[in-house]
Order: sequence, then C-alpha cells, then structure tokens
Amino acid sequence: MRFKARLAPAILAAGVAVSGCVSNSLDDFSSADQTLRLEEYFLGETTAYGIFEDRFGKIRRQFKVDITGTVEGDTLTLVEEFDYSDGEQDTRTWTIDILGDGRYRGTANDVPGTAQGQAVGNAFNWTYRVDLKVGDGTWNVGFDDWMYLLQDGVLLNRAYVTRFGLRIGEVTIAFRKPG
Repeated sequence: MRFKARLAPAILAAGVAVSGCVSNSLDDFSSADQTLRLEEYFLGETTAYGIFEDRFGKIRRQFKVDITGTVEGDTLTLVEEFDYSDGEQDTRTWTIDILGDGRYRGTANDVPGTAQGQAVGNAFNWTYRVDLKVGDGTWNVGFDDWMYLLQDGVLLNRAYVTRFGLRIGEVTIAFRKPG
C-alpha cells in the first residue's frame, strides 16, 4: 500500500507533464488572416531547414530538406529529400489524401498506419507514428506536428516527438518557397 501511495503522485505528475506538453487548439486559428492549404503551399519546389532537439534541449541533428510536391485529383504527393549535417541522406514520400474541409489523411514509406491532419486558418495539426532509425535499431515514435503559415510565405513547423507516451524531443523546421 505504501508503494501505491508514493507512486500515485509521481504518476499524476508525469501525466500532467505529458498532457500539458501541447496546449494549442486549432480553434485558436480560425480567424487568422491567412489560410493554409497544403496542396497549394507544397505544390512545386519547397526547401526546409530544421533541427532535432532532445528532451533536454540539446541539438542532436541539423538537416535540410528539398521537397517536390505534385497534385493529381485529390492526392498531394510530397517527395522529401533529407540531407543531414552528419552526411546521412534519406527520402520520405508522402501520399496525402485531400479530404475537404481542411482535413487530410496520409501515408509514407516509414509511417506505419495513417497520418491524420486538419488545417484551420493559418495552422495545421498533423499526427502520426514513424519508424525512426536509431543506431542499429528502429524506434516507433509519435509525431504531433503543428505548422503555422506566417508572413512572406514562411511556414514554421514545431513537432513534438514521443516514445511510450513520453516526450523525447522536438523538431523545428522552417519552410520557404524559392524566389
């Protein structure tokens, strides 16, 4: 009984810490001056620059991504060519269904299952799991992406990365269109 009494506050504190990680609501962006439509923003060429920070705020990776977007009917395809500062390169290809009313559903080569997303105003929330290469193994991690369309066509992405329900890091990416 003593063990349970001591453990309960720790579990409650951990639950509050995890659930309190992201407090955004898409409703907060419904009156934004700009509207983010993925199929418009990512059509053609886009370049992105990003960092991965571990849960302690230490930058673990830096990268550049060249993205080519095409739209056929109600499908947006994004080919993302990653170039990491440590010399590693990788490719992810997203196939995203445009469902209407700001809703999207997608799959990618390293995404088991389906990603779900919704855009409201200038914001987009996208949630999915990724099989992430870590050393000689693979971790299945969760991503909770929040994208914000800002002035001059700048799109910022803040992704919260979790494993077993605990935040292990954050990815920050800035997208820009050429010209």
